[in-house]
Formats: sequence, structure tokens, C-alpha cells
Amino acid sequence: MLQATTFLNRKALYLRPDPARVIVRPFKPATEPRDLNPTDKTRANHIVDRVLALDSEAVTGQLADVLENFQGRHRNLLATFEARADVMEQALSAHGTFSTVQRQLIGAYFLHEYSFEASALFNPSIVPHPDQSDAPKGGLRFILSLRATGEGHVSSLTFRVGAIAADGSLTVDPTARLASSPRISRRVTGPEGDCIELTFNSDEELSERVIFPVTESQSNGIEDARFVEFRDGDRKTYYATYTAYSGRAIRSELIETSDFTSFRMTPLKGAAAGNKGMALFPRKIGGKYAMIARQDNENLYLIYSDDLYTWDGGEAILKPEFPWEFVQIGNCGSPIELDEGWLLLTHGVGPVRKYSIGAALLDKSDPSKVLARSREPLLRPEPSEREGYVPNVVYTCGAMRHNDQIILPYAVSDTFSNFATIKISALMQAMKN
Repeated sequence: MLQATTFLNRKALYLRPDPARVIVRPFKPATEPRDLNPTDKTRANHIVDRVLALDSEAVTGQLADVLENFQGRHRNLLATFEARADVMEQALSAHGTFSTVQRQLIGAYFLHEYSFEASALFNPSIVPHPDQSDAPKGGLRFILSLRATGEGHVSSLTFRVGAIAADGSLTVDPTARLASSPRISRRVTGPEGDCIELTFNSDEELSERVIFPVTESQSNGIEDARFVEFRDGDRKTYYATYTAYSGRAIRSELIETSDFTSFRMTPLKGAAAGNKGMALFPRKIGGKYAMIARQDNENLYLIYSDDLYTWDGGEAILKPEFPWEFVQIGNCGSPIELDEGWLLLTHGVGPVRKYSIGAALLDKSDPSKVLARSREPLLRPEPSEREGYVPNVVYTCGAMRHNDQIILPYAVSDTFSNFATIKISALMQAMKN
């Protein structure tokens, strides 16, 4: 039996959801339950008419009251109110002209606060920070991505920054008090859906930045981003596959960035993109991009492609073999390159839908060859980790190597996150045995 206690060390660095972290989102009043006569006005028009009926003193007073209540909770509220009014320009044009204060107040009526991590903060992945200027001596700065879930089980993408010290100890920076959404700097509509470019203000802390669903395919969630630092020659790009959920259908999409300030989100094409859980290798293999994916809800496949955005075919390389994974297996993030081969962390689902984390070692030049595999989980829910939104689950969307250790952030019962470290040499020996 694989004795995880000999090489795996759980930390007590808990990242828990904080309902006080809020962003403002568009608010759309529900329509009347009965069909309205084409000449009738919608509820939105009724709200606008009521604002216009206020005298200038009342409008100014109402706006001041809104600012007093919400100014300390968000950045640039007046600009946000105006931007919301701009989006509604076509609907507002029927009402004639507005003063600036009226537009700002109307914008406020069509926004609402959303506590984006009120329910859960889970399924993390980890990559080196692109800026290592403040890294501890002999250590490393890292960026952690997390899936945040709020009201209505809508998931978004949020971040934390932390550091690994020379002795392997971990710290995570305090979270920014505010949270901000990016602006859409470009939108291109294609046959597979919208390609979106998002930009945050560079003066916002990374933990302040929240990527909320912005397309129809993502409308019910951006789920389980698997970030990886991808190298192509001297060029370094951070990619992440994630699951876009519309409320009716899922598909895999790709997010890419070089600085975690500007992001591009692109739908993936091909038969393999219709499923979740795709993970990109950190470099090309044999001149091709490579992915680990689960195409049949049960087994893990290796897929190659000349095109980063199109994924078809594939070869099944790992199938459920041991009792802790008899229901299904999947990847737990991008493969990690070691001297011995590609370390692929996996998740397995066993009796009573219990999720555990295991590992496989793939050949470095031909990852379809499985060199070793953990017969028992590396990480399984401890008694203190069994309770939560989805009980009996430990899960990760990506780990990272630093010196002789694997840094493994992992989620607990789809509720909060923690860290573990793994000694590489001991893991390799245990897997061979």
C-alpha cells in the first residue's frame, strides 16, 4: 500500500470563502408574467420614468445616499453607474435627454451587488508568478487561481498571490479589501461563440481581480480553470482550460495571459472540447500541442494537435484500475515535468462518490506510455475534510514543482482550499514499489 504519510505533508493554510467580497453586476428587472401590449412600457422603462419624475434636488439627494452606502465597497462607483447607463443607451433614448446626475442614478438602479465567493472557494491551480522581483531568497512567488461560487451556484475566477520560502514553507498574501471586474476591451463573434479580451487596471491588486461570466456559454459559470506556465522557446504564456457552463450545456474554453492583467478567452473547437477536464502540457511534444482529457466520463485520453484551439481524436492511456477510482478517473491539472517523466495528478471516484487524488508517471518523449501509477491515493479526505457543500471530496486543478517538492493546493468538499507538499524522490520510490 502507498504510504502517503511518508512523502505528503498537509499544511494548515486554509483559504475560506468570504461573503464580504462583492462586485457589482448588471441587474435586469423581471418582466411582467402576462404578455404586455406592444404599446405598453417594460418595468425598466417604468423605473426610468420614476427617476425622471424626481426634481433635480431629489435626484442629487438620492445619488448622494447611494454613494454614502456603497462608495467604500467598490472602486469608481460613479463611472460604473455611467457605464451601465451607456449599455442601456438604446432603451434610454426613448425618454429624451438626461442630466449627468440622472444618468448616474438610473445606472445605479440597474446594478446589484454580488457576493461572488459567498458559498465556496475551491478547485485551485498554481503557477509561478511572472514577476519574481519580490521573491524570497531561494524561494518563489506564485499565483493561485480559485473557483469562487456565489448565489445561484454561479462560478467565477479569482486569484491569490503567495510565496514559497527556501525551506519549503508557504505563505499567502492578505486579500485585497475590494474586488473588481475587468472591462471588455474586444469581442469577436465567431461560429464557435464569442472570443473575449478582458483588461484590468494595472494598479489593482491581483487578489482584487475577478473574472465573471461574460458570454452566453459561460452564463452559469466559469469552472475549474487549470492554469499552466507554457513555454515555447523563449516565449512564456499562461494558459488555462476551463469549463464554460451555460446552465444547459458545458464545453471547454481557453484563457490566456502573459501578465494576469489582460486576458483572452476563446472557445475550443473539436469533439474533445465538448467535455470538461482538459489539461494542457507545459510545452509541445514532438512539435505538437498535447492535452490530457476525459472524453467518455470514465477514462483519460492523450490528444495531440497542431492547433491550440482545435482538439479531436485521442488515445485512452489511463482507465479505472483500483477500487478508489472504479467510478471514473480524471486529471488534476497539467502534467508536471520531472527528470523521471511527466507526473500526472489524477482524481478517482470510489464508493459513495468519494473523491481522492492519485498520480501516474508518463514517459517524457511518449506520454502514452505509463511508467508507474499509484495503487492507493496520495490524498484522500480526512475526517476533518469530509464535511462541506459536496462531502467526501478532495480535488485540485493543478500543482507545481519547486526544487525537490510538489506544491499541491487542493479543495476540501467543494467549500474551501488548503495546501500540501509532496517530496518528489519519496513519491517516485513509492510509486515504483
